[in-house]
Amino acid sequence: MSQISCKQQQFNAAMQRYTGLQRYQVVSTLVAVANLTLQCCLLFRVWSYSIGAAWQVAVILVAFPVTDFMNGLVHMYMDNNDRYESLAGPLIANFHLHHKTPQYKKRNLLAVYFIETGSKVWLVGYLAIIYLSAVFFAIPPVVLFVLVYVGILSSVAEVSHYLCHSSTSGFSRLLGNCGILLSKQHHVRHHLQDNTSYAFLNGISDPLLNLIAARIYKGYKQTTDLHYATYTATETTAR
Repeated sequence: MSQISCKQQQFNAAMQRYTGLQRYQVVSTLVAVANLTLQCCLLFRVWSYSIGAAWQVAVILVAFPVTDFMNGLVHMYMDNNDRYESLAGPLIANFHLHHKTPQYKKRNLLAVYFIETGSKVWLVGYLAIIYLSAVFFAIPPVVLFVLVYVGILSSVAEVSHYLCHSSTSGFSRLLGNCGILLSKQHHVRHHLQDNTSYAFLNGISDPLLNLIAARIYKGYKQTTDLHYATYTATETTAR
């Protein structure tokens, strides 16, 4: 059996576990609840500080590229991750289907924010560390604002990605063209080319991400993109 055929079997088995075992959907829901709860708690805490309008602008200008880069790194790792037989294998396999599905289900953007945040297991750890650090250590308010905004914008990035795939509104197109969110023209490179354009908040960090990807990965077109080739289900609970 070829390596690709073996990986395809592993992928199909992982997706059977994902769709057949309720615990994976429960985990996604719990992750979403945990992320939103921590985001709200941190936002409530940080707004007790006053840093002024100028610092708020500076904080946002820092938080956007940091968020874009962090989430792009996670995206890069996940797109090239083929550990389908691991405990997280079903979640990895389901994640890979975002390359198979060019058009997502039409949903309210708040629902997109919640549902897609449920895939960000790493974000729970990030937000929890920030919250505990804010409780037990004297973090400078400006730094805390940056860290909190990165945590929230990491969920906004999922909405930005969704809009690239499923929105035809002029407003979302304007946000993309202005570089606030990801533009369709920019994101399409990720799907048409290989091992490139992993960022999905606004794409500003892609030049750096592309350099990193070229050094550590061969690409997904001839690897993980082939693993779902024999999977026939047309949709999953995440998309």
